[in-house]
Amino acid sequence: MAEIGKFNFLRVVRQASQGLYLDGGAYGEILLPRRYAPPSVIPGSDVEVFIYSDSEDRLVATTETPHAVVGEFACLKVLGFNHRIGAFLDLGLSKDLLLPMSEQNGHVAPGDRIIVYLMLDERSDRLVASMKLNRHINRTKPLYQDGEAVDLLIADETPLGFNAIVENAHWGLLYHSDLNAALQPGQRMQGYVKTVRPDGKIDLRLDDTGYQRISPLTQKILDKLKESGGHLDLDDSSPPEAIRYAFGVSKKSFKQAIGALLREGRIRFEHGGVQLVDVD
Repeated sequence: MAEIGKFNFLRVVRQASQGLYLDGGAYGEILLPRRYAPPSVIPGSDVEVFIYSDSEDRLVATTETPHAVVGEFACLKVLGFNHRIGAFLDLGLSKDLLLPMSEQNGHVAPGDRIIVYLMLDERSDRLVASMKLNRHINRTKPLYQDGEAVDLLIADETPLGFNAIVENAHWGLLYHSDLNAALQPGQRMQGYVKTVRPDGKIDLRLDDTGYQRISPLTQKILDKLKESGGHLDLDDSSPPEAIRYAFGVSKKSFKQAIGALLREGRIRFEHGGVQLVDVD
């Protein structure tokens, strides 16, 4: 059976002047309007489509690609607002996505970009959005490993840093001290799990602190030392911002790298920085 608000592979049942009619299972035939029908698709073949309700609440198919599907978090632009119904968001389709008044948090206005969760209305099966993110965050204890690469959606800023939705499922936090620049809600990026706390909260970072990261970083530090005449005005007591500006990594990563170089006898601490011992 077709799934509303998601991509489906459906069989073409018949062709008509309006377009192609698809087998929607218990939903019956679903129209794929002619303007969205690929020329090569004919009755008997399968086509990948997104299913949603049109302005008259009839199920319709499209080959357009929405910005998100049911069960996903996304940052969408507010296109309009009706005080009786709610806000209308740009989903990337010919029909806008409704954010009902009951699902809003605070004031929204046209032009705003907001983080929402896509879901089906329980009574009507219509695709709608919700700003009440905590209702839809996975509350089971995360099983991520320290250092694991994860996809992030930046949600909002707190006094400690930036909240991010991890793998479309859990809350995580990027600390200000690990960042060299402010982030913007709605940004998508790859991050890394710093640690999963006993209470299930996830601390994140934007750089990989594992061996694969440290090895290239040690060479980068050596190259920088050679370029600067053998001395670098950075050490393990330098501000995190200065380290990230120079090397694009966190202070922890930098300390791990210079620790490795110290153990190898390649550098020593000197004059408030590090000094190259062996210039190749």
